[in-house]
Amino acid sequence: MRDRNRVIGSLDTTYREAFKEAKSRGDEEEMVRLDLEFQRDQIQLEVLLDIRELLLSREQPELEEGTSLLKEGSALMEKAGAIRRMTRLL
Repeated sequence: MRDRNRVIGSLDTTYREAFKEAKSRGDEEEMVRLDLEFQRDQIQLEVLLDIRELLLSREQPELEEGTSLLKEGSALMEKAGAIRRMTRLL
């Protein structure tokens, strides 16, 4: 799995290259559009990475032989609840 800085760096590189091309053409409208899209995409990407980290940070339940699946289900419900609380903040 790619780490957070690498993912955000890839997004930054992609937009910088497109912005540089628009700037070389003197296309100011394209530059403004790219700037706004970059900000939007960066926020969306950071939220998705936060959700990924939230899901990965929880301990995965280890089911012992003869253990009910209820424990695993409750861990999933905890994760779903955490995501729901996070999205309310947006």
